Amino acid sequence: MSDFLSLAEVSKLIGKSKETLRRWDRNGKLKAVREPISNYRVYKKEDVEALFGDFMGKTETVAEVSNFVKPRKKYSVLELFAGAGGLGIGLEKAGLKCVALNEIDKWACQTLRLNRPKWNVLEGDIKSFDFSEYHNKVDVVTGGFPCQAFSYAGKKLGLDDARGTLFYEFARVVKEVQPPICIGENVRGLLSHEKGKTLEGMKSILDEIGYRVVPVQVLKAIYYNVPQKRERLFLVGIRKDIDVDYEYPLPSRKIYTLKDALKKGELFPKKVPKSEGAKYPPYKKEVLDLVPPKGYWRDLPLDIQKEYMGGSFYLGGGKTGMARRIGWDEPCLTLTCSPAQKQTERCHPDETRPFTVREYARIQTFPDEWEFAGSTAQQYKQIGNAVPVNLGKEVGYSIVKFLNKYYYG
Repeated sequence: MSDFLSLAEVSKLIGKSKETLRRWDRNGKLKAVREPISNYRVYKKEDVEALFGDFMGKTETVAEVSNFVKPRKKYSVLELFAGAGGLGIGLEKAGLKCVALNEIDKWACQTLRLNRPKWNVLEGDIKSFDFSEYHNKVDVVTGGFPCQAFSYAGKKLGLDDARGTLFYEFARVVKEVQPPICIGENVRGLLSHEKGKTLEGMKSILDEIGYRVVPVQVLKAIYYNVPQKRERLFLVGIRKDIDVDYEYPLPSRKIYTLKDALKKGELFPKKVPKSEGAKYPPYKKEVLDLVPPKGYWRDLPLDIQKEYMGGSFYLGGGKTGMARRIGWDEPCLTLTCSPAQKQTERCHPDETRPFTVREYARIQTFPDEWEFAGSTAQQYKQIGNAVPVNLGKEVGYSIVKFLNKYYYG
């Protein structure tokens, strides 16, 4: 059992809000620490027990969480901006059925058809599709819409003000289909985009089309059985005639590492299959040969640091993703769409090379049998853009839990 507890776990255990815990951290009443592997702020279990043992009862009650819940009937999903299927597979593993998936990228569509011939893949621009045939026939609409600025008209942003953006299309489809629940996902940066106005605009649009918005949360993939420090923001709307609360999936205390991703173990029954992969140019390989596992550019000799970093050597900030070699005993940093580009190197622990396509897929928790269409560069792009499958599965359980309550009380 881990010696650390997440903010959400401590909040649940002692019955205090997360904001209260953050205040206590600032004023020293209950200090959070950096968890050694993940580097996220967590609490030492002994500190929590020392202060709140009476509230917690026996430590044995702090068991590993499971979000698993069985669907009480067949629930259906309409997925927009489906990509290569990361969220789709995750929802499927949680027991939800994808009735249709829309995606504009032709290679991602080929990937979806290749792996799931029976899925109804709607290839093309979302603007050209009418989804009214699914009105009152779909339980959830999901979509990873891109983050775009809106034009503002007056103080309260309405649906028409968002025309031309892909969030407008997401909201239009939700309005056409009227599912009990809709879930949009995005990058963490949406929180601060246009100083928070973009996100507020999205909330007011969902409100206008008849959906109450659940408080937005950023879910850290490492707490949902994903060996990668990836974060995704979730925007959840519940149709206003429904008096059922949605609860985000509980975080797990088990943190998986790169070793769990690429070798035989709990996450995968065998070691990662061999596959194609990008290569570093000779100069970059010479530099990265000098970086130890878990190291980065600051571990290079000073003269090479200056040469490799150029002008950015003298700028502020850690730039910890540059010339970075991942260690076996840590989760991978967030994967990007191009594994060899400067500033986001993710070098293999033992060999001086980027991760291969299948290693990329493992780090995103795609099943080994899930094939990707297109060139190696296209495959990297599809995987790098995806929602991690295991995160999608845990979110799927939370949707099933909500729908079970909605339909069966």
